[in-house]
Amino acid sequence: MAQYGGRYLVRGGAAEAVEGGPPPKNIIVVEFPSMTRLREWYASPEYAEALKHRRTALDRRLIFVEGVPPS
Repeated sequence: MAQYGGRYLVRGGAAEAVEGGPPPKNIIVVEFPSMTRLREWYASPEYAEALKHRRTALDRRLIFVEGVPPS
């Protein structure tokens, strides 16, 4: 992930549901410099290898969100 410019912003810290439904058991937020780099990471051979294990190891939702442009 780092070779594609990704870095963790949130990784498994305590979560508290203030509104809406219960939070997921773990929340991970990763920042990439662009959606292009994110998609390159997602399509990478390195991540493909991780996906082989992920599919049987856990249930998750993966969401790509475009961030706020720099001001």
